[in-house]
Amino acid sequence: MTSLDDLPLRDDLRGLRPYGAPQLDVAVRLNTNENSYPVPEPVVEAIGKALAAELRDLNRYPDRDAVALRADLAAYLGHGLTVEQVWAANGSNEIQQQLLQAFGGPGRSALGFTPAYSMHPLLALGTGTGWVPGVRGVDFGLTVDDAVAQVREHRPDVVFLCSPNNPTGTALDPEVVAAVLDAAPGMVVVDEAYAEFARPGTVSALAVLPGHPRLVVTRTMSKAFGFAGGRLGYLAADPAVVAAVQLVRLPYHLSALTQAAARAALAHRDALLGTVDAIKAQRDRIVAELRGRGHRVADSDANFVLFEVTGDQAVAWRTLLDAGVLVRDVGLPGWLRVTAGTPAETDAFLTAMETLT
Repeated sequence: MTSLDDLPLRDDLRGLRPYGAPQLDVAVRLNTNENSYPVPEPVVEAIGKALAAELRDLNRYPDRDAVALRADLAAYLGHGLTVEQVWAANGSNEIQQQLLQAFGGPGRSALGFTPAYSMHPLLALGTGTGWVPGVRGVDFGLTVDDAVAQVREHRPDVVFLCSPNNPTGTALDPEVVAAVLDAAPGMVVVDEAYAEFARPGTVSALAVLPGHPRLVVTRTMSKAFGFAGGRLGYLAADPAVVAAVQLVRLPYHLSALTQAAARAALAHRDALLGTVDAIKAQRDRIVAELRGRGHRVADSDANFVLFEVTGDQAVAWRTLLDAGVLVRDVGLPGWLRVTAGTPAETDAFLTAMETLT
């Protein structure tokens, strides 16, 4: 049987593993930041009708520019955005890959402040973009001075900022975004995959877009919308940025079925986003309960919580799994991440945590 070693694989890909969290058949899965609530039946019916309407014309290519979908996304985001300022793709991962294809590549670099989303360095690798692992403070925070100093030192072509940050969960101070924009010589990408879960008073980078043509804000429908299986991510930026990513996007990259399902979901956004407050309540419950038990816990504006455990986090992960609860080992020594799910899932997680103390 042929192995990877027998193929002329790129040297920089040898020895790597594909990205992905364990998909295990356990009672409580809280490791991938999915929305634990199923799609409401009226929305299921609406999406089904939208898909059925497309089936007869599947012999034709879809709208390769997804104009109607982008118009719906612009309306959802608000902030005076127009269709020319929004772009959509198969998840925010593809959006960010397209941005690196357009603004990164061989001879260019991207900077991210770790610990952060672990796909960013992999996307950089896949596009031939040099990766610079910036650092955060001991409390996982990122100050204006630290961020600016690292940007000025490395002068990257692309800077990734996560707000809220994955895996730590905390949103960025808007002053950090503004300062990085002033210091960065290239593009600044603010990954807001969890923006809908932010605590009151959190300011989105969307408010900073006017007058900043090098700023890009990326979002997803996977989390708050409970549309992870639909695979729809998008960006908001200056129209010139949208024109740039259209140079590298694959033709007809969004199927007619994906576009129709996403539009139906957006039309029923009130029903889909109705679970956000319930998820935030469980997130805050997890934070309060774990802190009450003496655990260090990172502040969270997302639908997950990063918490410290005693000893080897891999051992703690296995202990929780043996108790029927799957959380995420993000490779951060002494820390694990848990998704905020339903009240019953939170009950199960907190009960399982008693086996660690």
